[in-house]
Amino acid sequence: MPGIETLLRPDIAALEAYTPVAPIEVLAAQLGLPVERIIKLDANESPYGPSPRAVAAVDALGGGHAPASSNQFLEPLALAIYPDPNHTFLRQRLSAYTGQPAERILCSSGSGELIDLLMRAFIQPGDAIVDCPPTFGMYSFDGGIHGARIVNVPRDEAFDLDIAAVAEAVERERAKLLFVTLPNNPTGNLTPRAEIERLLDLPVMVVVDEAYVEFAGVSVADLIGRYPNLAVLRTFSKWAGLAGLRIGYGLFHEDLIQHLWKIKQPYNINVAAQAAALASLDDADFLMDKVRLVVAERDRMYARLLDMPGLHPYPSHANFMLCRVLGADATRLKADLMRRGILVRYFNKPGLTDCVRFSIGTPEQNDIFLAALAELLGTARAV
Repeated sequence: MPGIETLLRPDIAALEAYTPVAPIEVLAAQLGLPVERIIKLDANESPYGPSPRAVAAVDALGGGHAPASSNQFLEPLALAIYPDPNHTFLRQRLSAYTGQPAERILCSSGSGELIDLLMRAFIQPGDAIVDCPPTFGMYSFDGGIHGARIVNVPRDEAFDLDIAAVAEAVERERAKLLFVTLPNNPTGNLTPRAEIERLLDLPVMVVVDEAYVEFAGVSVADLIGRYPNLAVLRTFSKWAGLAGLRIGYGLFHEDLIQHLWKIKQPYNINVAAQAAALASLDDADFLMDKVRLVVAERDRMYARLLDMPGLHPYPSHANFMLCRVLGADATRLKADLMRRGILVRYFNKPGLTDCVRFSIGTPEQNDIFLAALAELLGTARAV
């Protein structure tokens, strides 16, 4: 009997796997530490967790007491019935939240599903995608799955886009998709609105990933009605603390969204995720208070790290920060922190090989992290 390799697509067989972060309970077991000792700063998650209303909404699906809410899914029977394939009530609430009509909103199992959906809508094998590394690795990863040619236009030393080079690559390669993360992940910097509008004048679908929009306070969502070639992706994973439920949404011009509806999976969001998202929108003021705490801590961390020899922090507009490690091994620093139960992210990618990225935790978590950094880098006086 022939091996499965003879049946696989050769490009899938050769594809490099995406490396997600390991679950906290698995790492705790590997480190021999209790889970409560782990300070998880490696995946840009909320250190405060979801809204209490979101927790109550999910609990109500299992028979708990349903809180007062606009949520339409708060009864145990919902677990036995397929979820709303049109996300009707959630899109209505998102319309009020975003200022865009519900007809321009499509909900998803995390924003990652929308990245894949756009690939399926636009990419045939051999079509070009312009990627601007260092940036979110899912763009090139999903492009590989769909047989796209990934055309890399590297960012400059400040991690800003080279707009002229991007435009030239789009024209030269007849690219179908261009991804811009606002703010960029893992570097945390913004792309000016005028530059994005310049990109929108190119013959390419411009996908602006606004996963961290609540922390940045800037958006191009208001441009959706003007540009049919603009897509804006959002998520509840970061600001609303719902990463474990996988819930996101996108904003699309009417010319595009009609085609995305045709190819999305019918029941792509489970009832728990829809219930939690609705409750989160009902409790947006509570969640935005937590966002403001994270932003204040981000600014405090940046100021403290500026004074710490051995590190060069980059200004960030997200809920994380990138630091270049000076005169030391970034992989060893990551490993030394992990042994102490502090998890940060390292990327073995061009431009990032001497960098670590960490999420902004609670003030208590951040103080422990700062003290560990100072000790490991021999700069205890800085804390």
